[in-house]
Amino acid sequence: MPAPITTLRASLAAALTEASLWSTYSFPPPTITANSVIVAPNDPYISPSNNTNVGISPMANFRIIFNVPMLDNKGNLNGIETLAVAVFNKLAASTIVMNIAAMSAPSLLEVQSGTLLTASFDIQILTSWS
Repeated sequence: MPAPITTLRASLAAALTEASLWSTYSFPPPTITANSVIVAPNDPYISPSNNTNVGISPMANFRIIFNVPMLDNKGNLNGIETLAVAVFNKLAASTIVMNIAAMSAPSLLEVQSGTLLTASFDIQILTSWS
């Protein structure tokens, strides 16, 4: 049975937790930090399979965003690649059935905590209305 929409973000965040290496958020935090993984809604967030029948499972779309500190070019790329592989492996090891899209190109992100290098995966999960 598909995971319910109401608990899906928390389930994803729990599957991605690695407290000794990064902070994991089940929502976009007010301050984005280095060495963090964020589960955020993607657009479209929820795609119903049929507008008239609630018995048909919808598709939930998320973006898994990961951030590392801005260092030199080599350090940045090594850090984002290492984190990307770890995040992908965590997703693959979870019991949640999902489709994972290609990783975005790394880009700079200017936030309160400083300059970060960021990248993401888009994922789709068949879910339920409960």
